[in-house]
Amino acid sequence: MKVSINGTRGSIPTTDPKSSRYGGNTSCVTVEEDGHMLILDGGTGIQKVHPPLGISGRIDILLTHLHLDHIQGLGFFKPLFEPDIEVHLWAPFTSTDTLHARLSRYLSPPLFPVLLRDLPCELTLHEISNSQFSIGPFLVDSRYVIHTGPTVGYKVTGKNASMAYIPDHEPALGQSGIIHDPKWISGFELADQVDLLLHDGNYTAEEYPKRKGWGHSSMEDALEFSKLANVKRLILTHHDPGRTDDRLDELHTVLAKKFHHSLPFEFAKEGREISLGG
Repeated sequence: MKVSINGTRGSIPTTDPKSSRYGGNTSCVTVEEDGHMLILDGGTGIQKVHPPLGISGRIDILLTHLHLDHIQGLGFFKPLFEPDIEVHLWAPFTSTDTLHARLSRYLSPPLFPVLLRDLPCELTLHEISNSQFSIGPFLVDSRYVIHTGPTVGYKVTGKNASMAYIPDHEPALGQSGIIHDPKWISGFELADQVDLLLHDGNYTAEEYPKRKGWGHSSMEDALEFSKLANVKRLILTHHDPGRTDDRLDELHTVLAKKFHHSLPFEFAKEGREISLGG
């Protein structure tokens, strides 16, 4: 299984040269195995994705939620404009409106010149909740997680490895931080003993108290969450768009000293590829 990181920023993309090493595009990750690819989120990083279509001509895009930084690249994803390509788009269910109606608020004038219904690809929309489904060689689990608005995280299991993707998540929301009982920890089922977890690390510990309830995690809470779930490897993502490369380097050094006996971790970088399962 190969995991590729194409977008690392939260909220808005950045073109600041001081953030070029970690990347400026918003959330997008791909998972590949046996010629099949899953695209996790459709932020601006999706522009870098070139799916191996093979004989099936099928593309699967799994959205965690519909905040703009996770869908703003969809209208610029070329396969959506190819009539011979079958595109399956998965996103969390909500009782207030259909997925088609919610996506159409962005993919329509005045925000975008092409209507969702006019895309020439063979588009199929899937509304999911606490679900399990198969796509090619992958078994996919989705679970609602704590974030503002209907939001899911994903666990992807391949032949010999598993990874979880929870880029927008606030597992420590409450009076006393993370409750050390798995049945009360948001996202625990997804992260439990995975080989790789990509997780929200938007805030520092100092920033988090003033932003509590905004739906994001501090880096320290993400590490604590990963330890409780026995994650083998952690990548912190959804970087604040104002955070420079040098500042991220400094924060990594501080965290490495504080958690030096914990699991291996790194900060997400655009272009990073990770091979799992041999």
